[in-house]
Amino acid sequence: MVSFDHREPGTDEGSWTAALRRDLPALDLDVDRLLVVAAHPDDETLGAAGLLATAAARGIPIDLLVATDGERSHPDSPTHTPATLALLRRRELHAAMGQLGLSAAPVFLGLPDGGTDEHRDAIAAAVTHALDRAGSDRVLVLSPWRGDGHRDHRVVGEIVEEVCAARGVHSRAFPIWLWHWGTSDDVPWDRAERLALDPSVQDAKTRALDAHASQLRPLSPAPGDEAMVHVRMRAHFERDAEVFFAPEGVGASAGAEVRDAEGSLVPQGAGATPAPTARMAEGAGASVVAPRESADAAGPSASVGQAYFDDMYARHDDPWGFDSRWYEERKRAVLLAALPWRHYRATFEAGCSTGALTAQLANRSDRVLAVDLAEAALERARRRLGDRGNVELRRATLPDDWPEGAFDLVVLSEVAYYWAGSDLDRGLAAAVASLTPDGHLVACHWRHPVAEYPRSGDEVHDALAARSDLVRLVRHEEEDFVLEVFAHPGARSVAAEAGLVS
Repeated sequence: MVSFDHREPGTDEGSWTAALRRDLPALDLDVDRLLVVAAHPDDETLGAAGLLATAAARGIPIDLLVATDGERSHPDSPTHTPATLALLRRRELHAAMGQLGLSAAPVFLGLPDGGTDEHRDAIAAAVTHALDRAGSDRVLVLSPWRGDGHRDHRVVGEIVEEVCAARGVHSRAFPIWLWHWGTSDDVPWDRAERLALDPSVQDAKTRALDAHASQLRPLSPAPGDEAMVHVRMRAHFERDAEVFFAPEGVGASAGAEVRDAEGSLVPQGAGATPAPTARMAEGAGASVVAPRESADAAGPSASVGQAYFDDMYARHDDPWGFDSRWYEERKRAVLLAALPWRHYRATFEAGCSTGALTAQLANRSDRVLAVDLAEAALERARRRLGDRGNVELRRATLPDDWPEGAFDLVVLSEVAYYWAGSDLDRGLAAAVASLTPDGHLVACHWRHPVAEYPRSGDEVHDALAARSDLVRLVRHEEEDFVLEVFAHPGARSVAAEAGLVS
């Protein structure tokens, strides 16, 4: 998997000069229409502004879909909120498109920055609708390259390739971050095509790049407001040509010879995409490059480990939107409403993250022990909770570090699907063992599949329901999540506890 830090100098443009002397086939622009699908505002400008300006000058109609508003580009900004950045970046995109001669208004899908994988169906539907409206099969669809090392780029690239392959429509992908982290060995040269840019087109691209000021220049002198695309990175997009990749299995223009920098013939297939290598660790603030490719190298057959969470918190104050999404706020309210008791003596929360739920559990508990694997998450939880004397925050790797003691409330909220194999069995056994005879175990989990997680939420709840030492008191099921409350056999319902029924 690829990882990188946008703040690092990256690969010098001079290193690419020789590699780009290859005799690549020309991109074919004999089409009736262009459809560009960007993950964020500025993707289309960085990777394909020259193509857009060239097509516009030829009178080729151009449609633009933008999946997210890129509102997480500066997660630590002290001067710009995500909402402010979303509006700013939309305005910048309109200005950039004007510099390139595009007249059609972009279609903004408004999906969460960094959350494209959770909205694949919406993106696929938007691409399909745009192709339906195009009224021609002679459409070229452009998107970020799926091998770019950026999660949103990968997801959008995959969706575009899949939709286009199903419809028999041509697609091409443009790299962006490859030029920053990669070398010539990382480029699928056998699938590469080149579009030469004349001086007027280069000038138009320069003006379009300048329009994305929030990404190319600091928002302010304050820490957290640094430029996302620094001068060395920008140099990769000031060339006299742009490079595009055909989908795997398609190759560059049929029959075209591909030669390396020295002029030697490169056999087709020799330049297939290599397994990318991680050169730089992505760091705080890199949300133009929101969640990167993936979790632990061990993959979904192993429990998700510390590296995954450290990476998420390094680049996002609120990686899962606990404070920004109504979905999360409502889900917490459902969980709290489902608790059979008004107040608990001792609560244990496994995987507390930034403490959004912890704070509310503390209002209904004499004491709360909340643990998390990521120290960065705990730091944010400490800031949230302040001097709450009834809350203890502790770093722990579960299930190995399950705490000693008994609790009358154990909370497994969005945590157990990270456990693979025997870890799930051990974690659930530890949770039940730590429960007081009259206590409650509440479990709440996302139901949709996530590639990085070894379990689904439904699998976790099936495992809980199969235990003979638990009975279910509450079940709340929606399309997106399932919430259940369990207790030891013999436990009574809320109405029975209140004397309403015998």
